[in-house]
Amino acid sequence: MRLAQKTALITGGAQGLGAAIARLFAAEGATVFLGDLKAEDGNKTAAEISQKGGKAFFVTLDVASEQSWIDAMAQVQSKAGRLDVLVNNAGINIREPVEVMKAENLDTMLAVNVKGPFLGTKHAIPLLRKSGGGSIINMSSVCGLVGHAYTTEAYTLTKGAVTLFTKSIAVRYAKDNIRCNCINPSTVDTPLIQELFKDPQRKQERLGEVPLGRLCTDVDVANAALFLASDEASFINGIALPVDGGTVAD
Repeated sequence: MRLAQKTALITGGAQGLGAAIARLFAAEGATVFLGDLKAEDGNKTAAEISQKGGKAFFVTLDVASEQSWIDAMAQVQSKAGRLDVLVNNAGINIREPVEVMKAENLDTMLAVNVKGPFLGTKHAIPLLRKSGGGSIINMSSVCGLVGHAYTTEAYTLTKGAVTLFTKSIAVRYAKDNIRCNCINPSTVDTPLIQELFKDPQRKQERLGEVPLGRLCTDVDVANAALFLASDEASFINGIALPVDGGTVAD
């Protein structure tokens, strides 16, 4: 198993992409902690993982609250005694263009998408160092690499910050054998996107920009996260990994 005897904390782990990552990590031998505010969904996902022979715990986590991070890390330490992988997956997108975006909505996006990974990294580093090193994986976006015609400016702002924050942590903490990388997916196939695709023009816009001609799936992203979390990626540090079917290749 590729993550045997490792412990991982995944934010936004109750459902969606975070849950897909948690399921794959657990199947590969990791003890997973699902950090989220959605207790019902989080406990359900943890129970599903446990029923399949994995080891999973739900932990209440508001990524924008420093005290919540302190409490979550204390639970990880208490239950597992170590941390090897942090996946800063939680994120939001309030879809208002720059000219009309409310300042309070920008503050909310910055709190979750930027402050969240910052605080998570801050409080993970001591535990990772104690474990002899580890892997921090930040969830960015192709919008953290290029401007995107179909995405609002605030989202691009936050994901660009995550991409460069990743590189900064990578160079500073490599001395502690802590690797930091980010994943930059294109549009991921979700129920929300399927609703969007009921508009044929929007469907063509999104599919037309992907050379491989399909949407990214949660499994595509989870597989990339598994590689970056594993010892196979022990010399991979500071990269922004597009999981995008070639969207940003040109």
